[in-house]
Amino acid sequence: MSEMSQVDSRCDIHLSPCTAPTLVSFPSPFFTAPLLFCPISQTQINSRKKPNMSAHEIKPKDFAEGSSTRSEHNQQLVPAPAPLSRYESQKRRDWNTFGQYLKNQRPPVSLSQCTCNHVLEFLRYLDQFGKTKVHLLGCIFYGQPDPPAPCTCPLRQAWGSLDALIGRLRAAYEENGGSQDKNPFGNGSIRVYLREVKDCQAKARGIPYKKKKKRKLPSKANEQEVKFSKQSA
Repeated sequence: MSEMSQVDSRCDIHLSPCTAPTLVSFPSPFFTAPLLFCPISQTQINSRKKPNMSAHEIKPKDFAEGSSTRSEHNQQLVPAPAPLSRYESQKRRDWNTFGQYLKNQRPPVSLSQCTCNHVLEFLRYLDQFGKTKVHLLGCIFYGQPDPPAPCTCPLRQAWGSLDALIGRLRAAYEENGGSQDKNPFGNGSIRVYLREVKDCQAKARGIPYKKKKKRKLPSKANEQEVKFSKQSA
């Protein structure tokens, strides 16, 4: 036992209380004293191992959480769509209104069956929502731009509003799969109707519609002449 205590003090071996030490002697000239061998139980070995989860042991929640975090990350990376301009918003509203008008017909009219006659009926239908006073031929204020008193003449859609509406619907028709050659909003009868509305309202309201002349950009020669005249002055 004295030799065992000497070996313990030299080797600084801590014995486990659960297992008994075993003396092991090696027939070698290099070892002058027997060594202590402490066996380790299988439960101690298993407790020291790190848990290794297999693919079958992973909960579906882990996959769900991972996918949700990835989707949230991707949503943050996707840029927000640019807001529509005033023209695009108005064009979308006009197209939806015209589509609803076709659906309300008896029987309903599909977009492929739409003709210029449906467009003309739609323009006349919009007159009931107009805000422009158009004097009739027998009205005492016919041809006066600023009547001094109210009258019973009907309200109509202004020619400028109808002209802009047809332009937006013509573009929306082609954007929604319509053919340019069969575009009912570009038919010649539509242009004739708008011209008649323009002339009628101009006479009834006493406001002639004149085309605005495009302002010509000054040429380089004119700019040089202006600069030379300023310098000489």
